[in-house]
Amino acid sequence: MSLVVYNTLSREKEPFVPIDAGHVRLYVCGPTVYDYVHIGNARPVVAFDVLYRLLKRRYPRVTYVRNITDIDDRIMVRAADNRETIDALTTRTASAYQSDMRRLGALTPDFEPRATQYVGEMVEMIGRLVDKGHAYAAEGHVLFSVPSMADYGRLSRRTRDELVAGARVEVAPYKKDPADFVLWKPSTAEQPGWPSPWGRGRPGWHIECSAMSARHLGETFDIHAGGLDLIFPHHENEIAQSRCAFGHGLMAKYWMHNGFLNISGEKMSKSLGNFFTVHELLDQYPGEVIRLLLLSAHYRQPLDFTHEGLVQAKATLDRWYGILRGRDAAPAEPVPQTVEEALSDDLNTPLAISAVHQLGDPAALRAGANALGLLQQDAEAWFRWTPAGAAGPTDAEIEAAIAARQAARKARDFKESDRIRDDLKAKGVILEDGPKGTTWKRG
Repeated sequence: MSLVVYNTLSREKEPFVPIDAGHVRLYVCGPTVYDYVHIGNARPVVAFDVLYRLLKRRYPRVTYVRNITDIDDRIMVRAADNRETIDALTTRTASAYQSDMRRLGALTPDFEPRATQYVGEMVEMIGRLVDKGHAYAAEGHVLFSVPSMADYGRLSRRTRDELVAGARVEVAPYKKDPADFVLWKPSTAEQPGWPSPWGRGRPGWHIECSAMSARHLGETFDIHAGGLDLIFPHHENEIAQSRCAFGHGLMAKYWMHNGFLNISGEKMSKSLGNFFTVHELLDQYPGEVIRLLLLSAHYRQPLDFTHEGLVQAKATLDRWYGILRGRDAAPAEPVPQTVEEALSDDLNTPLAISAVHQLGDPAALRAGANALGLLQQDAEAWFRWTPAGAAGPTDAEIEAAIAARQAARKARDFKESDRIRDDLKAKGVILEDGPKGTTWKRG
């Protein structure tokens, strides 16, 4: 079963043919860790986690890299506002990000490099660009010379005027061309900085991904992925840096981009009061609920993230876990063909979810959902999940009430039995009587 992906570089679906069939290499742009990440940041993680899972089923070795940007002007501002060190801020927020992504069911990347650990590689790469005439030093800065690359703009397909306008470039007297972008910039004594041939300073944003991908995946690799908003200028500039530094015709063979996420039909914005972090949403819903909603639209299409969508996703997972309830976890099975075919067509997760709905056999259901990173836990644990800070009886209190109800039923005191059931229901606990006894779930 062949895998087909949409390549932003060609604007077409293409058969996926790895550079080396024995080792597939994938890079996904990660977050800038100055705060808890918003729900939009989770979309590429979840979408390309499904891709990572699929590639691991198809190829003997897959290396997945997802970076963390831990040096950025926003980080410096936030650290100052918080009156904490940059290292303390980024360590705390990066740890929260990693924990939140695990709770969304995302597999841990093979490498998760932090930018500050690779400044040496960035300095070396900038030096290459200077030596080859693709970059120049000016007033403590080093800038990439956009006119030095004949086909700059191929990924975004923008005209020169659009490139200059879209980049929102800083007008600076030391630039040779308005489109040139910063590779290195000077740091004041109060700002973090590293030594370099051009003076103490820090790297620009774009160079970090070029340096880290080259370090872990090589000068050319198979797939580079990220959000649609990164096509220009970030990914365009990555391509320019990597191709010009290493002299290859490509940086990554396939470029994959996920669409935007809206909240109830509107762009997410703090000013509109519809800005949600993954961290706070995970206090309100199980991670798999959020994950299922993120996968409910095709990754390249816009996604409307709503409360109603979360409620529907919870109901779907309740039904699926209900089928698994009381059954021993079956040995791993191959992914059902209908699910695998859907995912092989450019990660068509809505079609894959539809296929999972048709799987009545518990083992097949689990195998199909597992391909999407769903149904990863024990069914009983699923039904006992409760929102953070929610009032209600403890598991032990519920079990004691069920035992009291069973005793009442045995004594034919059905009035008391019904009272216990109704009391639990009022507290958000639903009892279900079956051939094997009474089970419960939090409503």
